[in-house]
Amino acid sequence: MDDDREIEMLLPGWNNPIESRIFIFSCFLAALIGILTIAYTAFQWRRNINLSWMKAVARSKKNPKARHKVPVAPHNWVLESVSRGKNLNCCVCLKPMSPSQTLGPVAGSDSFIHHCSICGAAAHLSCSSSAHKDCKSVSMVGFDHVMHQWTVRWTEITDLPDETSFCILCEEPCSGSFLSGSPIWCCLWCQRLVHVDCHSSMSNESGDTCDLGQFRRLILSPLHVKELNSSSGFLSSITHGANEIASSVRASIRSQSKKYKHGNESSVDSGNSASTCDASVESTDDAHPKVNGSHGMEESCNGSLNVGSPQHSGVVDRLDSKPSLKRSGSINQKDESQILGMKQKYEIIDMPSDARPLLVFINKKSGAQRGDNLRQRLNFLLNPAQVFELSSTQGPEVGLFFFRKVPHFRVLVCGGDGTVGWVLTAIDKQNFVSPPPVAILPAGTGNDLARVLSWGGGLGSVQRQGGLCTLLHHIENAAVTILDRWKVAIVNHQRKQLQPPKFMNNYLGVGCDAKVALDIHNLREENPEKFYNQFMNKVLYAREGARSIMDRTFADFPWQVRVEVDGVDIEVPEDAEGVLVANIGSYMGGVDLWQNEDESYDNFDPQSMHDKILEVVSISGTWHLGKLQVGLSRARRLAQGQSIKIQLLAPLPVQIDGEPWFQQPCTLAVSHHGQAFMLKRAAEEPLGHAAAIITDVLENAETNHVINASQKRALLQEMALRLT
Repeated sequence: MDDDREIEMLLPGWNNPIESRIFIFSCFLAALIGILTIAYTAFQWRRNINLSWMKAVARSKKNPKARHKVPVAPHNWVLESVSRGKNLNCCVCLKPMSPSQTLGPVAGSDSFIHHCSICGAAAHLSCSSSAHKDCKSVSMVGFDHVMHQWTVRWTEITDLPDETSFCILCEEPCSGSFLSGSPIWCCLWCQRLVHVDCHSSMSNESGDTCDLGQFRRLILSPLHVKELNSSSGFLSSITHGANEIASSVRASIRSQSKKYKHGNESSVDSGNSASTCDASVESTDDAHPKVNGSHGMEESCNGSLNVGSPQHSGVVDRLDSKPSLKRSGSINQKDESQILGMKQKYEIIDMPSDARPLLVFINKKSGAQRGDNLRQRLNFLLNPAQVFELSSTQGPEVGLFFFRKVPHFRVLVCGGDGTVGWVLTAIDKQNFVSPPPVAILPAGTGNDLARVLSWGGGLGSVQRQGGLCTLLHHIENAAVTILDRWKVAIVNHQRKQLQPPKFMNNYLGVGCDAKVALDIHNLREENPEKFYNQFMNKVLYAREGARSIMDRTFADFPWQVRVEVDGVDIEVPEDAEGVLVANIGSYMGGVDLWQNEDESYDNFDPQSMHDKILEVVSISGTWHLGKLQVGLSRARRLAQGQSIKIQLLAPLPVQIDGEPWFQQPCTLAVSHHGQAFMLKRAAEEPLGHAAAIITDVLENAETNHVINASQKRALLQEMALRLT
């Protein structure tokens, strides 16, 4: 009883339920405030320590007593919105990039930041001019070995192997946690980490020599990249300008002479000049301009100015389309090479014969529209000089010209099927003795060619396979295979070309499927903002297809076309609303039109993309296309052959590899154009290593003049057939 009285004296309102609840709530609120205070204090402590680490790294990089000379390079600044700079600190003042929300509205000058497209560093607009020149050095000509370029890792690469997260000297974990003992450096070439405290000991042992890391065979070594003198002199500029004027005058004279000699024959090729390259419907226009304090125009990371557009190459296409103008076309190609050489900022010198660098093309406006992110990550993993961005003003010719002195290299195309076709056409024009094999990073909408080559159906599949680093590893161990390429001539009933020929890699469609592709193309041109990722692109395709289900526009299709295969007329079914000519086993994002496992057709051979034979099928409307997409139906087989002619008796929509247009009555003549070397991801690791070893052996044999280029090509073709 005495104890209860004492408690009541200490807590006189304990028996009152209202006061007791207020007391409990007050205690809970005080505890919550205390926990939040401790958490905030710990966060500020960690942030201050991280900032002190960065300052320590910055001070150590300024050390004038450095024993080894390290090349310097300025950052490649790109103007970006401040919203993309969250969780980043300025590399100069080390303050957060995101402005404080308590300071009121953001000023106009503070709504943008500078972001390096190579190393990932960020800086305020007022600080970027004072940034240290510690970015990746594209050229190290004059050095005996590639030097480590240590810097703060501004960009996290999540798919790097686990061994790169340990110090290369003490082999202790290199963590960003505030409990670790020493700040860390990251090499921009090999991506290895080292504690700042361990760097001096490591430098004494290895002299800061870098072996370029796990991707050394794919990286274009900076020891062999020479920076050209941008100011070649006033006299040289006048000479180049005079050469350009003389070339244009000669071309004009030849054009006039041909016009008077052949009458209207040369005017046939003047229509639809923009469609010479099969660049597909994937837009290559830049969404926003890049800025650089020292650059007044857009310039790629490798320093080459944006030239060599598909519109320029279309001139070459039109000239090459006629035998009588073959000489004129070769002269124009020579002039184009001179222009490309003038615009190059770097050149490759003294490349060893055993080097196998990777040439990368990125179309940032492909279906997934992830080009900016891909470019920065590839710049970080490879040499920025070997990464080229495709646009409406810069085609693949610039990169291929840059690699013209490399005897053996590989190509990676980051884009959709249209971008791959664009690059393959550019490779054909270069007349390589040993054409480079092409790998694909699927960044388009359908990605049908990437699917049959086992690279996946989109960027999501690449991430599931292990990310960009795993993809580069697969490219190094990929098997070489062959892809048939086909020429589509568009002629009238007098066999006169109505427009320059097109090139097909995947498929050709006439009828209802081409109409859906044409509707999507027109919608993309009118509302490009709706096509911001791969998923939404497929949703819009499905919506346009659903609109056409009840539309019987192609009810008379069987009587509007005539199909001829190897000189034999093929009957078009009465319920057909479209005809498809397939070269590969994937259509419209993974649909297998031919289905080799179908044993109900005994008189047809299995489909192959390197047998120089095409397959012809029919579809019975948009509803049939939808059932094909979900696997509830099959296309109807019509024929197989090497030469196919489709005569259009009425205006009909046509599409080639996803590039649609509305075609007036004509004849589409499809014939074999050639074969391209492609890289196929090996499903089994031993097979991939074996294919890579065989390819290296053949390339080394060619380099040592044991075999010639034609023999190597024949052996690679035989290997591709055996491996598939």
